[in-house]
Amino acid sequence: MHTGLTTSPASNQDLDVPTDPHALAQAVGDTMYAADAASQGLGMQVVEIAPGYARLTMPVRPDMLNGHQTCHGGFLFSLADSAFAFSCNSRNVSTVASGCTIDFLAPGFAGDVLTAVAQERSLAGRTGVYDVTITNQDGKQLALFRGRSYRIKGQIVGAPPER
Repeated sequence: MHTGLTTSPASNQDLDVPTDPHALAQAVGDTMYAADAASQGLGMQVVEIAPGYARLTMPVRPDMLNGHQTCHGGFLFSLADSAFAFSCNSRNVSTVASGCTIDFLAPGFAGDVLTAVAQERSLAGRTGVYDVTITNQDGKQLALFRGRSYRIKGQIVGAPPER
């Protein structure tokens, strides 16, 4: 479970790169979260991370409500997008979004604690497909998100391999 780390190492090159895939995913998650002011500012927590997988939570605050007094869709999207980012970067290859879609199924309300679970569906070469499901504390599905990823140069943890 992530404890809310808010500082980052002087350089990610100073870190030893774990060889165990789960330890590597955790190190990537910790490093990314430390530099992720957006996710921190929205109250998100990385609860679990593994290769191709991430589970994040976010409380719905009163300042996240729209004119219907439900959670603004942009906040649901941000939670899904963050879970997607942690999932697709979990193997320590810098990865960005190339596109995504979201379907809103039900509203969230002030006081809800939302959970986004991102799971890798496909990873081939430089591209991947990830599905994210957002639920509330009662397990009710609020949104379904599908993200497409593209691997770029670089790593999150440690120095890139020498060529």
